[in-house]
Amino acid sequence: QGVAVRSLSTSSPHDHPEHGRLVYKGNLAKTVLGVKFFSYSTSVFNLFMMPYIMLKSGIGVESLLVQAAFYGLIGVFTFVTPVTLHILTKGYVIRLYYKDEVDTYTAITYNAILAEKATVFHQKDVKIPDITKMFTTFYAKTKSMLVNPTLFPNPQDYNHLMGYDKSSFFKLEELEE
Repeated sequence: QGVAVRSLSTSSPHDHPEHGRLVYKGNLAKTVLGVKFFSYSTSVFNLFMMPYIMLKSGIGVESLLVQAAFYGLIGVFTFVTPVTLHILTKGYVIRLYYKDEVDTYTAITYNAILAEKATVFHQKDVKIPDITKMFTTFYAKTKSMLVNPTLFPNPQDYNHLMGYDKSSFFKLEELEE
């Protein structure tokens, strides 16, 4: 038997009481989280297995050059990979909310410990880079943010975020120069 459920809520399921209306949802959020989690877990595994590997392999008896190469290789996979992944994905916006009343955006990203981090900024704080960058669509204050313009359900939301909806008036003097 089916049970009917009625909601008495007056807000949209895409609204957040603190952040506003949901205007963007990144489609790679679960992938970014999964890759970072996998990288962190393999690094922790390497740290716990390293003493066992050194004890069983007898690497302590080998030459200093072999030890340095072995520790360097393990260090790259243990520390450099998770740090690089974090640097590349720290600006990936998983959700973007907009509050009409105060013209503010709240970008939700993942921080270094895989928790969600909220960054609040005004539309006037948005700066578009002069040169197209690989992992940056815009800067919110000084923080780089990455969004996919095609994932905005309403193109006007993207246009407003980027400032494309502002009319441009040129002064005659500026055109002559």
